[in-house]
Amino acid sequence: MKKISNNIFFIMLICSSLITISANSWLSAWMGLEINLLSFIPLMNESKKNLMTSESSLKYFLIQAFASSILLFSIIFMMLIFNMNWYMINNFNELLLLSTLLLKSGAAPFHFWFPNVMEGLNWINNLILMTWQKIAPLMLISYNWNYNFFIISIILSTLIGSLGGLNQISLRKLMAYSSINHLGWMLLAMMNNEMLWLSYFFFYSFLSFSIVFMFNTFKIFYFNQIFNFYPMNSIIKFFMFLNLLSLGGLPPFLGFLPKWLVIQNLINMNHYFLLFLMVCLTLITLFYYLRLSYSIFMLNFNKNSWMLMNNFSNKNMTFILTMNFFSIMGLMIISLIYLIL
Repeated sequence: MKKISNNIFFIMLICSSLITISANSWLSAWMGLEINLLSFIPLMNESKKNLMTSESSLKYFLIQAFASSILLFSIIFMMLIFNMNWYMINNFNELLLLSTLLLKSGAAPFHFWFPNVMEGLNWINNLILMTWQKIAPLMLISYNWNYNFFIISIILSTLIGSLGGLNQISLRKLMAYSSINHLGWMLLAMMNNEMLWLSYFFFYSFLSFSIVFMFNTFKIFYFNQIFNFYPMNSIIKFFMFLNLLSLGGLPPFLGFLPKWLVIQNLINMNHYFLLFLMVCLTLITLFYYLRLSYSIFMLNFNKNSWMLMNNFSNKNMTFILTMNFFSIMGLMIISLIYLIL
């Protein structure tokens, strides 16, 4: 019975995002966001015995409800502006509306709730929060672009996402700050066209899924679990950290492809200073990914003579290796397809 109810809420979650995307008015888009919130809260509260889950779901509900109330106020105020011809304060209302959408998506400087909420959830809910829950707000943001306001958000998202991951021991918080960093790149991709940020979002979702699937399979939440985790052999560890490097955008992995496309478009638009700043800030994420990989493989690597595989089948192993193959070799495969065509 519980599984059936979770499936119903998951279907509602998907349908609500589709309602928001296909809405022809701001009021219907707001309704879609509200249904999305009400369908995600029960999914977050799967394990009622966990106090951190209840705390995270409460934080998420309060923040999203606050953002929805301001969004509804902005929509009503927008109608008054057009009816009363108050065009002098139209820019203020536009910034207020875009700020609420950035708050819903977890972009800086409205990111304060995102790492704390992710810390109390399981990996499946974290994956939904990092990927699917960003589709509707980002799609609404792409309809109303304000260059100067979003340049500030792009730089702050990349800066906080890079510096916030330093000295983190929690993998969930690390993925949260990585998501904030990638959100800055997605907003930057919106400066060119809609297809570019959608492509970036697709690649980011694929890489996040491959990493989260490994963490969820082995029930890993902190870095110290990886050092002496007996069901994990050296091959799995190797693939795990190559995935993290791919997520950080290190060539020649698949994660470099969307950043490559954004960099190419920035060069065409002559935004060299912004490009230099974004690349330098993103190198910080690669620094702590490389530091963690080095410490696990070189400084403190224990290999057991036996291996106990609890709740781990050959089917899972095959799926992990397949996902990691495309994550690591994806850029080369796409380059070969491009050369052939």
